[in-house]
Amino acid sequence: MLTKIDHIGIAVHSIAQARLFYEQALGLVCEKEEEVVSQKVKTAFYALGDVHIELLEPTDETSAIAKFLAKNGEGIHHLAYRTDDIEGQLSTAAESGCKLIHEVPISGAGGKQVAFLHPKSSHGVLTEFCSKL
Repeated sequence: MLTKIDHIGIAVHSIAQARLFYEQALGLVCEKEEEVVSQKVKTAFYALGDVHIELLEPTDETSAIAKFLAKNGEGIHHLAYRTDDIEGQLSTAAESGCKLIHEVPISGAGGKQVAFLHPKSSHGVLTEFCSKL
């Protein structure tokens, strides 16, 4: 079962440049930066109430974020939902006809397990399920 919106992923060319907006214009405080080597991405997290904003900067031109930026430019990349049962959530999504990008969870930022649904299955929104390990 989904428990909340965990975070909104935003693709940026440069976290260093994007931080100026999020910190100076919005007054948010960066909680942490992290590189997720398996995803070829650097992340920065900002808390806003009970939801996080995740900035995503590619570390390699072959990464999914680099491809997204080349095609779409900077902007919202995905919406992530927290679940206590990521495998069950994936099973439910698959049974309802959703196309899964990940059939089994993978390691993500913040020590979470993550899995994505293809945006063609979710009305154009790249959808992430995530759970704490």
